[in-house]
Amino acid sequence: MNITRDLALAKLHEHVKNEKTIIHCLASEAVMRALARRLREDEERWGLTGLLHDVDVEVTGADPKVHALKAEELLDEFNLDGEMIDAIRMHNDEATGIPRYTLFQHALAAGETITGLIYATTLVYPDRKINSVKYKSVRKRMKEKAFAASVNRDHILECEKTGIPLDEFIQISVDAMREISGEIGL
Repeated sequence: MNITRDLALAKLHEHVKNEKTIIHCLASEAVMRALARRLREDEERWGLTGLLHDVDVEVTGADPKVHALKAEELLDEFNLDGEMIDAIRMHNDEATGIPRYTLFQHALAAGETITGLIYATTLVYPDRKINSVKYKSVRKRMKEKAFAASVNRDHILECEKTGIPLDEFIQISVDAMREISGEIGL
């Protein structure tokens, strides 16, 4: 792996112009770093994977049939290990048609997806600040299918395939996003 966070961020900004997508990637990085700490995995490797998981979203027009498949080509210069590339590719199982099967893949799918639910939950709070959000509110919103309807609850539930129960996973994720609230405007 020949990449630093600064290089990863530069690569992300090179290919992604939408500020909301950048915020999503930063939140995904924070959650992945927190999950790596909890699971005693390589925090840098997991964090960079979270940061770069949507690097091809604009290049592919966010087409679910191809999104995540172009990322390997865009990241080729960094010589990322195969597990990182696989996790990025597999976070969109619609493009690969292959079910996720590793801890890393499940963590990224759950971790990047929960960020949308947390973000949406934050925006319905009167102060729109993540510091006000309680994990129980996110848990409650998880059950409301019409709330943040594009958030795939099944992907979030893959946290349990990492050995982390849903309530703990939500708390870890909310706490991780709180740590970067200034960067993500919450």
